[in-house]
Amino acid sequence: MNNHEIDYKLYGDDMQFVEVELDPEETVIAEAGSLMMMDEHIRMETIFGDGSNQSGGLMGKLLGAGKRVLTGESLFMTAFTNEGSGKKHVSFASPYPGKIIPMDLSEINGKLICQKDAFLAAAKGVSVGIEFQRKIGTGFFGGEGFIMQKLEGDGMSFVHAGGTIHKRELGVGETIRVDTGCLVAMTGDIDYNIEYVGGVKTALFGGEGLFFATLRGPGSVWIQSLPFSRLASRVFAAAPEKDVSKGEGSVAGGLFDLLGGDRR
Repeated sequence: MNNHEIDYKLYGDDMQFVEVELDPEETVIAEAGSLMMMDEHIRMETIFGDGSNQSGGLMGKLLGAGKRVLTGESLFMTAFTNEGSGKKHVSFASPYPGKIIPMDLSEINGKLICQKDAFLAAAKGVSVGIEFQRKIGTGFFGGEGFIMQKLEGDGMSFVHAGGTIHKRELGVGETIRVDTGCLVAMTGDIDYNIEYVGGVKTALFGGEGLFFATLRGPGSVWIQSLPFSRLASRVFAAAPEKDVSKGEGSVAGGLFDLLGGDRR
């Protein structure tokens, strides 16, 4: 194997975290800010890109980091290495309610295409790159933009998505239509396109958006029931419109009155 071979265990149901077991000198990479806890004798190091091309010289490191910028991620990732004499553990938490999906890349022909913010952690050696959508319509209206993340290698990767996750196996020529925001990941052999919903009345009053994703097999597709964008829009819509810091029943409002301030 080219990647470090790591063991893992998932905890929780709706707010999951993954515990990765590292043998001496084994390393796992993760997105910045995803760490939950780690044992002693684990060294944490910030690296350019994903660490898969650290021997490729300065230009290789810059190209790897630049790919992450195109997907909206940071230039840097964090590597966690076991420098102790026995097995050690490091845990990574999901950023919002949902599921963590373990992906053994060696079982899916070494390639996985996923939405740009789905990646959580992986064994060192897994390449976290970009996947350009070749069709213009897919790029402009695909919900995830013209660029998606591409995970390549033969090790374990961990992907996070919202709500309940459903894996669908598509046969040769079998097609399903999915809301663009609900698509989490797919194997590299899936044909992915965008189609217009059709009909003025449906487009204006259907409430489901103007476009949906058409996925054609063979291959595997992972679908989420609660995209983060949908969750965020509901929270934003339910937020109070007035300034709560100066509300009638707030501590700040009472203090303002006590000091004789004008709350107009």
